[in-house]
Amino acid sequence: MAQTITDQLLKLQAKAVPDAAGAMMALSIFDWMACGLAGAREPEFADFKKQQESLGQGPCTLFGGGQVPAPVAALVNGTLSHALDYDDTHFAHIGHPSVAVLPALLALGQEVGADRESLIEAATVGVEGSILVGLWLGRTHYQVGYHQTATAGAFGATLGACRLLGLEKDQVRAALGLTASMASGLKAQFGTMAKPLNAGLAARTGVEATLWAQAGMTAAEDGLAGPLGFGETHHGEAAQVSLPGKRWRILDISHKFHACCHGLHAMLEALSGVSLEAERIRTIKVRTHPRWLTVCNIAAPRTGLEAKFSYGQTCAMALLGHGTDGIDNFTDEICRDPEVVALRAKVTVEADEALAETQSEVTISLEGGAMRRLRGDLMAPLPLEKRAEKLRAKAAALVGAAAAERLWQALEAEALSALTDQLVMS
Repeated sequence: MAQTITDQLLKLQAKAVPDAAGAMMALSIFDWMACGLAGAREPEFADFKKQQESLGQGPCTLFGGGQVPAPVAALVNGTLSHALDYDDTHFAHIGHPSVAVLPALLALGQEVGADRESLIEAATVGVEGSILVGLWLGRTHYQVGYHQTATAGAFGATLGACRLLGLEKDQVRAALGLTASMASGLKAQFGTMAKPLNAGLAARTGVEATLWAQAGMTAAEDGLAGPLGFGETHHGEAAQVSLPGKRWRILDISHKFHACCHGLHAMLEALSGVSLEAERIRTIKVRTHPRWLTVCNIAAPRTGLEAKFSYGQTCAMALLGHGTDGIDNFTDEICRDPEVVALRAKVTVEADEALAETQSEVTISLEGGAMRRLRGDLMAPLPLEKRAEKLRAKAAALVGAAAAERLWQALEAEALSALTDQLVMS
């Protein structure tokens, strides 16, 4: 009998975590916490956080301070860490893995006194599980309107939580079945506060489904792939997927190094380090995957938010030496800067189906007939040391150099309290 996705998740839950996968997870924990600390400063979420804190005290720490029960911590921290949309992405999964999985595991880890190693192992399993479910659900699920950060992410959060708490096989199956009735999240919420809430809901689902299964709650034998299960009722493709071998799929996570839409990042990486005199540039042609033309191709952005979704704007900013790594770089004023406006007018964007979603090509024509051809690919190998260097620079831009260094040092400590103490730093 062919194995269902649930059977595969049960096997994944018990697998040993390769060192390389765990090392990548550690970097994602650092990146996720920097995003969460910065997100906690967003004023529009202050009342939401205050309302959740009013539900009762508990042992789990919130970004920005506050002690609440584990489900509440998972919900709030998941929401705040996705508030800036600056967290990691997995393009095959079509989602943001860490914001769904890590808030659940950090909350439960704090509640049960887990150590750093246990957190990293469970988180790696959870993220890998969310990627597996995302692949199994496929692009039809996403294109019809489901937000896979929330749907596949909820199953990953549950799988990781089961690993952290050491649930038995039948309990894990029940927890996944319970998740099938709870996982939710729609792309209709994009552009609203409910978009990051989707991530928080996935994290809370992981906590609650796991605790309920641990307490003896039962569910459908196969809530994912069984008759009238999650896949069948949520436009899943039931694509053929396989368990990871020596190389886990988490190694293909793409961290954001620019504070804008991920569709722009391949172009910006192609332009990294390029130095040209703006007055010598005649034309700039950007080629990209067709998907991005309806997502991040605002020709003449007027606000900092619109600038984050503009090939022309970000291309001009990069070539003129304006940073794109910090959230404060994207302002209404930069959209009116005469040099930026003049250079972005020279940018044209074309769709190219031969390019992957992670690739862009840039051709710059200069006076005198010279040409510069550049290519960016987010899937190009990036040594762990270089990735760490870039993530530390990003964290410093988000929360300040001193806070980023304290966070980095806390990641090396064995006790989980070293990390949770950083959630409240200013």
